Amino acid sequence: MSLDTVVEDIRDEARARADEIREAADERAEEIISEAEADADLIREEREAEVDREIEQEREQRLSSAKLEAKQARLGARRDVLQDVREDVEQAIADLEGDRREELTRSLISAAVEEFDDDSLQVYGRADDQDLIEDILTDYDDAEFAGEYDCLGGVVVESEASRVRVNNTFDSVLESVWEDNLKAISDRLFEAQ
Repeated sequence: MSLDTVVEDIRDEARARADEIREAADERAEEIISEAEADADLIREEREAEVDREIEQEREQRLSSAKLEAKQARLGARRDVLQDVREDVEQAIADLEGDRREELTRSLISAAVEEFDDDSLQVYGRADDQDLIEDILTDYDDAEFAGEYDCLGGVVVESEASRVRVNNTFDSVLESVWEDNLKAISDRLFEAQ
């Protein structure tokens, strides 16, 4: 073997070895690129899922907020309607006249007087009802009209001796009835909803 042949064999071996290293490097580069692409796809899918979750969460929050606003508006409207109904009832009570007003006032005075033991009683009532109250009080020995009381009707009776005050105004009766029946009133007004 000549030296040229040996050199050529070494070169061929070096070229073959270089080709093997290049092929191995290319394969490794392909693996790295493939892994990187798979990682990128996974990251992109995770990010898309995260964005979808955020969008859904934002949508749910806005929907919930809109529902809450609508509920608050509906409750506000109901409150307004109930207030209007209450004002209409108060006006109807204030407008009571004649025998019906006398009957109710007489009943409220009687119930209030029963709360006291033979005391001297001061009776207060609506200014427009003074004559009616004074007329009814003629049935009671120790009771007198003592002045005006801002109310829809009825009376407030008190006694200095016992320091007791009984509020038997139409207002107090209405308040009690209103509170006791508010749910039923509301249900009836808004049953179709």
